[in-house]
Amino acid sequence: MFAVTATSFDAENPLNGLTLGEVAEPVIPEGWVLVDLRAAALNHHDLWSLKGVGLRPEQLPMILGCDGAGVDSEGNEVIVHAVIADPDAGDGDETLDPRRSLLSERFPGTLAQRIAVPRRNLIPKPASLTFEEAACLPTSWLTAYRMLFTRAGLRPGDTVLIQGAGGGVATAAIVLARAAGLRVWATSRSDEKRAKAQELGAHATFATDERLPERVDAVIETVGKATWAQSIRAARPGGVVVVSGATTGDDPSADLTQVFFLQRSVIGSTMGTRGELQRLVSMVDSTGVRPVIDSVRPLSDARSGFADMFGGDHFGKIVFSI
Repeated sequence: MFAVTATSFDAENPLNGLTLGEVAEPVIPEGWVLVDLRAAALNHHDLWSLKGVGLRPEQLPMILGCDGAGVDSEGNEVIVHAVIADPDAGDGDETLDPRRSLLSERFPGTLAQRIAVPRRNLIPKPASLTFEEAACLPTSWLTAYRMLFTRAGLRPGDTVLIQGAGGGVATAAIVLARAAGLRVWATSRSDEKRAKAQELGAHATFATDERLPERVDAVIETVGKATWAQSIRAARPGGVVVVSGATTGDDPSADLTQVFFLQRSVIGSTMGTRGELQRLVSMVDSTGVRPVIDSVRPLSDARSGFADMFGGDHFGKIVFSI
């Protein structure tokens, strides 16, 4: 079958390790099921994998991809939950299981014609969603949902600042926050991306490091070093900064005085549970909001999608049809 794999690591130019071509068919362990994928979406996680983050050389080649939707062996249209938890972990929060992993870390990912996953990792796909739309939900959209509603605990009427408009998590957070009745502010260094963020529903947009009119209840932080100082200082006393990524670096000044003196909270967030994915899918289905898709291209053209993500030349999700 055709797949997109990491075959080597290169921290400076990750695309050097990207290989497209034929690979062996999936192995199906007991309790797992085969899914014929119809669409898969790209994430920064895939670029980090090509840089050698989260993978060891002995795991190569590894099929990349966390996001996917397709048809299972019984003909059901499904969405694939990317968090693979220990089968003995029970019904708790699988994102907190120290033995959990994401697809493309220990097990082959979704940038392929077929994938094997545990049966419990399949969520029914509503008929209202295309495969391309559904494939956007399991990683960045699920991450945004958990950050907004589980970790930050935001409610209608609260104000949220979303850093780095244009990325997959940030665009998802803008759409979901607006649909949930939040007041939505967003930042970007790009005039074009700020304009697009307002088209998506942001009530106001600001340049990175621009002074805000007032402090906010929560900040959604995925950028890292480049926006961290603003994120900490933008939260109101007792407010929260929720962090799920650091695309510009993970070593900013902690600014601890701002944290303890004004009793701000810094909370980490990673992916989401199967239950949260079900609630996200229900929210998207019932409200009519849809993932922001930058482009849809065939899986055979995956290299161009990786290049666009690496260069930052996209707004929303890059999706591959299969």
